[in-house]
Parts: sequence; C-alpha cells; structure tokens
Amino acid sequence: MADMADELAAPTTTAELGSVDGRIAPADELTIPATDEGLLRGDGVFEVIRVYDGTPFALTEHLDRLERSGANLRLPEVFRTELEAEIPDLLEARGGGSFDGVLRVVVTRGGRRLLLTEPMVAKPPGVRLGFVTYAPTRVLDGVKSLSYGANMLTTRLAQERGFDEALLVTPHGRVLEAPTSTLFWVDRDGTLCTPPLDEHILASITRDRLMRLLDVQERSCPTEDLFAASEAFLASTIREVQSIGAVEDVEFEEGPRTREAAEAFRAQVLEELRSG
Repeated sequence: MADMADELAAPTTTAELGSVDGRIAPADELTIPATDEGLLRGDGVFEVIRVYDGTPFALTEHLDRLERSGANLRLPEVFRTELEAEIPDLLEARGGGSFDGVLRVVVTRGGRRLLLTEPMVAKPPGVRLGFVTYAPTRVLDGVKSLSYGANMLTTRLAQERGFDEALLVTPHGRVLEAPTSTLFWVDRDGTLCTPPLDEHILASITRDRLMRLLDVQERSCPTEDLFAASEAFLASTIREVQSIGAVEDVEFEEGPRTREAAEAFRAQVLEELRSG
C-alpha cells in the first residue's frame, strides 16, 4: 500500500509543468502577483514554440522576436539569458525527449518570466473560416503582445456563425491573416501568394521558413482574389501547414501546392532538429 501511495503521489512526466522566474512546479499551481500589469493590462510579450521530442524548434528566432517585441513595447528586460537556461531545465523536467508539445514563453511588465508546457491540440485539415472585419493596431506592429483579446474574440465571432476560426479582413476588404496563423493562397496562374508584412500582419517564423523554401509572391489579397483561388492554407508554429476547406461559402480542396508546402516545411523541421 505504501508503494502504491508513493507512486500516486509522485510527479509524472504527463502533467503539464511551468516555471515562474526559474521555479518549476505543476502549471496549475503557478502564480504571479495580481498587481502585475501583464495580467491587469495585457502589458507584456509572449512566444509559442513547438517542441519536437524535447527540442524547441527555431528557439533562437523565437527569442529574437521576443526581444524585438519587448523593445518595441518598451519593456525594461526580457531576461533572455535566464530563459535560455530555464527552458532546457523545464523541458527536461517535463520528460525530455519524450515530450512532444508546446512551450509558451511570457514576460510581463511586472518583470515576471513565465514558461508553460502545453499539449498539442489537433489541427485537422480542411479548416472552415469565416470573415471578421478587423483593423490592425499600428502602434503594436512588430509586437507579439499579451493584448490578444481582439484575436480571441474574432474566432469566437466566427464560431458563433458556425465556422472553425476567423479570417481577418480590413474594412476595405483586404484579407490579412487568421488570429494565430498566416494565410497562403494559390491564384489562377498557380502562383503561391501571401499578404505582405506592410499590411500589419505578424512576421511569422513559419511564414519566413516557407518563403525561403518555396517560390512565394507577397501580394495584397482582396476577398475576390481569395474566392478565385485554386487552394489555400494556413501556416503557424503549432499547425505547421493546414489546408483550408472553406472560406465563407466558398469550398476549397487540398491541392498540390498545399501538400508541397507541408512536406517542405516538415523536411526543414527534421533537418534543423538533426543539425541543431
């Protein structure tokens, strides 16, 4: 009985863990002060990183972007040196090479650094998207900030209409991105396209990888151009490449350019993990 009690009380590698300022504990037991403006005002920055077999993918690029976001938000510090030491410790505690999931990195105005492991959430192909009108906040260009209420609301609004997620469209009818991913589409001539960064979309790390791997043209996307596309997909750290099944009432099939992008990105991930 004692052995069984000890086994039940012992921490397991399947429970999600976190770290606040370097102290590792079960994620649901971690706290930050209620007065931290990261909580009160969404004043802070974050990154979400895919972890493959215990190894965070593109960690350097994610921490680079965290530093840029922090500088643009005028945070006094993002604690990169500390994070570089604490991330391997947390992933090892979570199971090391057996952990395949997500790492969330948060730095708040109150000077707290928060790490959380999270499970992977399935992103099946054929996602159905509904338009939500959205005007990007120019002052937050280049900042992956904790002020994500608008992004979350847009998807809830789309889901209320029966869609899986939102697709953000300006009041003038230009399609931008999904709340947490980049849009790619294939035009009638077979050209793979994505909206340009100067339309105030996120400088996605996955988007950057795909643009280096494939022949992609940056182009504004009026809604009629998307409706005329032969295929379309979303790309992000978590979903990698996810085919779009419908935008509003226009249906799409998963096509060869989507499969090409998915295969090229996954091959790049494996190559970087092997060489990393």
